Amino acid sequence: MVEENSKKIALVTGANRGLGLEVCRQLAQQGITVILTARDRQKGEQATQQLHQEGLEVIFYPLDVADDESVAQLVRELEDDFDHLDILINNAGINFDFQQQTLAADLKEVEQTFNTNLFGAWRMTQACLALLKKSQHGRIVNVSSGTGSFEGPRGLQEQGGGLPAYGISKAALNALTVKLSRSLQETGILVNAVCPNFTATYPGTAEMGARPVPEGAAGIVWAAMLPDDGPTGGFFRDSQQLPW
Repeated sequence: MVEENSKKIALVTGANRGLGLEVCRQLAQQGITVILTARDRQKGEQATQQLHQEGLEVIFYPLDVADDESVAQLVRELEDDFDHLDILINNAGINFDFQQQTLAADLKEVEQTFNTNLFGAWRMTQACLALLKKSQHGRIVNVSSGTGSFEGPRGLQEQGGGLPAYGISKAALNALTVKLSRSLQETGILVNAVCPNFTATYPGTAEMGARPVPEGAAGIVWAAMLPDDGPTGGFFRDSQQLPW
């Protein structure tokens, strides 16, 4: 077992690039021991090495949130290496399917999207719950999107029939956030969903008006570091409540 220390321990899914990587960086900069996870071992190890070169304490574990055995293997390793988990950030997400329309959607593709975007977060929360309950300040952050909101700009009402897999999976993730927060309200574990807004995680998106990745990540880190009397069961962007 890793030598116990007073540092907080955070786990971030889908963290080899983009928002996940930047969230790992910002958490580690606050002195937190960060567990960086990714499906691709080589990419995950490269991302971890990058943060090591910045002097940050980050540990890599392989993880596919859509695979039951991969999640179970990760938790077995965590239980051997750590005595608790303080922060779980369900960041892994796939398939911004702007090219699809609801009536003609490939339901196999929709199912795969849900298995990562919704069930991945659900699966990870269930699997990590025992470790989170051993924390004095447990936090769960589900990285969602305004595309899953029934109100607000670029939400479900404004999308027409487009973005079916992604938009509906994020709406379901928001619903899961509420259910988890109510289920955990007696434990002190705070559960919130965060929209990072349109963020420049892919080449060319900055020219389309996407915000810098550190700005998008900051709101996720804010939710991970909430005080014990902070909100739970909410949907936020830049620490401000969003409509569902």
